[in-house]
Amino acid sequence: MKSYFTKIKYVLGLSLVLCTTSCTDKLEEVQPQTALNRDLILKDPNAAMTLYYGVYGSFRNYHGTLFQLGEMRSEIWADGLFTESEDGGLRNYYTHNISANIVPAANWAGFYGLLDKVNTVIKLFPMTLVPAEQRDRALAEMYGMRAYVYYTMLKTWGGVPLTTEPVTEVKGLTDLYKERATPEAIMEQIKSDIEQSLALFNGNNSMTSRRIYWNRAATLTLKGDVYIWSGTNMGGGGADLATAQQALEEVTSIAGLGLRANYADIFNPAMEANNQEIIFALSYEKNEATAGVYGSFMVNTTQASTLVFDPFTDPKMVSQVYPFVGGASRVGLSEEMIQKLNDPNDKRMATTFRIMHRNNPPSYPIAGVLLTKFIGRVDAGMQLYDTDFPIYRYADVLLLLAESKAKLGIDPSEEINKIRQRAYGENYTPFISGSQQENMQAVLEEDLREFIGEGKRWWSLRRAGNEWVFRYVDPVYLAPGQEYKFLLPISVGMLNSDPKLTQTPGY
Repeated sequence: MKSYFTKIKYVLGLSLVLCTTSCTDKLEEVQPQTALNRDLILKDPNAAMTLYYGVYGSFRNYHGTLFQLGEMRSEIWADGLFTESEDGGLRNYYTHNISANIVPAANWAGFYGLLDKVNTVIKLFPMTLVPAEQRDRALAEMYGMRAYVYYTMLKTWGGVPLTTEPVTEVKGLTDLYKERATPEAIMEQIKSDIEQSLALFNGNNSMTSRRIYWNRAATLTLKGDVYIWSGTNMGGGGADLATAQQALEEVTSIAGLGLRANYADIFNPAMEANNQEIIFALSYEKNEATAGVYGSFMVNTTQASTLVFDPFTDPKMVSQVYPFVGGASRVGLSEEMIQKLNDPNDKRMATTFRIMHRNNPPSYPIAGVLLTKFIGRVDAGMQLYDTDFPIYRYADVLLLLAESKAKLGIDPSEEINKIRQRAYGENYTPFISGSQQENMQAVLEEDLREFIGEGKRWWSLRRAGNEWVFRYVDPVYLAPGQEYKFLLPISVGMLNSDPKLTQTPGY
C-alpha cells in the first residue's frame, strides 16, 4: 500500500471547527462538502480512498496535542531544569495553572475538524464503489479512530458535544450550536464504536509492514484501555475490568506482536518496518513530514557547544554527539526526577534522555536534559526527526493488562516482569505480587520509565484512580479537593459564541 501522505494533495475532506471566538469566524471556518466532491467520491474509488488517506494525514497533525494532553499534566516535567526561557504554555500544564481565563487546548483542541473527516468517511464509504473488503476495512479503522478521539476528549473535558454526522450544509449559526453530551453518553458512543470496529474487522488481524494504519489490535488495545477507565472512574467496576482483561489477553495472542528485544530499536527510524512492538503509530518520513513537537525539549546550537555529556567518565560536548540538533532547552526534568530515573542498569534511560552538564569543573552542575527518544537520525548533514510516534505499542498492552489484573486482585507479575526483563536484562529483579496497592504502584513505576515523551503518563495516573494522581503530582500544584482540575475548562469565547454550551464543572 502506498504511503497515505503522498496522496494528501488530492484530499477532498472537509473540516468542522466548533465554537470559535466569534460567530463570524465560526461560519467562515466551516467548509461543507460540496455536491461535486461528494459525487466524485461516490463514483470514483480513487477519490474515495484519497478521502480515507487524508484522515491519517490530519490525525498526524494532532501529535503535539496528544503529547501535551497526555503527559504534561503529570509529574514528569514539573519544576525541571532548562537553560533558556521557560515554555510558559507547557508550564501551565504541569503546574495546573488552569482556570476559566487560562484555558489550555482551547476550542476542543481542534478535534472536531478531525472528527468531521472521520464522520465523512463513515457516512460516504458504504455508498462508494470501493471493493467491499477494502471498504469494510477502512470503515473498521475509522470507527476505531473515532472511538480513540472521543476517548481522548472524554478524558480531557468530560462531556463534550457529540456528533457522528459530517457537516454537509450550514444555513446559519444555529446549525453549529451543540450542547455538551454527558460523560456517560460519550462513553456509550466510544464503546459502541469499538464494537462496530471489531465487527467490521471480522477477526482480521493483518497489519501493514509499518504500523501506520489503525488495525484490529489497536481497537482491542483501545478497548482494554477504555474499559479499565470506565471500570475505575465511571462505575463499571469488576465487570468492565474483566472485559478489559479479556480484550488485552486477545492482543497478546496475535501473531507478529511482542516486545522488541532492544528498547532502543523501537525508536530507530531505520527499523520501523515490521517492528513487532508497534501496534499503531503516527508516521514521519523524509520528504513527507518530520516531527517538530519536541523543540522545547532540545538545545540550541550555541549552547550545545558549551554543555557536556558524561563529564566524569567520558566527557563530550553536546555538539560533538549531536552536531545538527536544534531547538531550545525550555522544559526539562528536575534533579529529583533525574536521580529517580537515571539508573545505569535500566536500558530505557539511555534511549530516552541524556543529561547535559555545565562545563564548570570540578562539580559540572546539571544544566538540563536532552530528550533523545524521538531525536531521529542524521541524514545528509542535517538532523532528520523522522521517528514514528506510537499511539499504542505492545508494552502498553502488557502494562494495561497488569493494571486490569491488579485491580481485579489477580497476580500481575508476569506482565510486569516481561517489561522489567527487557529493561534490565537477565539480571533483573523479579517483581513478586503483593497487595493491590503494591501491585498498582509497580505498574505505575514501570509505566513512568517506559513511556516518557509518549504522551501517556497523565492518562495512566488518571486511569489508575484519584489517589494515584495525588500520590504522584506535587500537591503544591494539585491537591485533594481540586479534582475538578482533572478536566480542562472551555474558554469564555466558546461560551459566548455558542449559547448551548456550559462550562466544565468547577470552573
